Amino acid sequence: MALAATAAPRPGTVLADLLPAATRARATARDLALVVGGAALTGIAAQISVPVPGSPVPVTGQTLAALLVGTALGTRRGVAAMGLYLVAGLAGVPWFAAGSSGSGVTLGYIIGFMLAGVVVGELARRGADRSPLRTAAAMVLGSLAIYAVGVPYLAVSLHVGLGRAASLGLYPYLLGDALKVALAMGLLPAAWKLLGVRS
Repeated sequence: MALAATAAPRPGTVLADLLPAATRARATARDLALVVGGAALTGIAAQISVPVPGSPVPVTGQTLAALLVGTALGTRRGVAAMGLYLVAGLAGVPWFAAGSSGSGVTLGYIIGFMLAGVVVGELARRGADRSPLRTAAAMVLGSLAIYAVGVPYLAVSLHVGLGRAASLGLYPYLLGDALKVALAMGLLPAAWKLLGVRS
């Protein structure tokens, strides 16, 4: 059941800003918890990992999680969450795809999560997650940001051309990405509606 509608949020508000924090100290603690929680959510989603025959890049839930975290938390906290996810994984925390850690040929996609956090976080500040169509556009742009880093990194790691890297690490995943976009189109606007906030 939706909460009673409240006034439209001030410009630049993202979902995470709706969590109450009466003092600066509490706001800092809230933001820290959100960053750690966002990184952990991405790590948990990464364990949903399905190998793709002929490709070193599995289908995982981490891409959707990274996009949702960046959108819900906004640019600063979203990038911090993805930065924590990246650094902790490089340091040995086994929360990359299928319980892996450290560097590998798919590390570029994880680096791309930070760029995606900038893209979707800024779009969310402009209200892009409050309607299905705008949410879809934000998710598509965020996904493109991930591929913009991940595919060239894959090409360099495998010593292949960009075309071959795209065949291995982009084209087979477009249908899955479309499904993730559709899921986000339902989740994010519904969250705003559930909180009873008018756009």
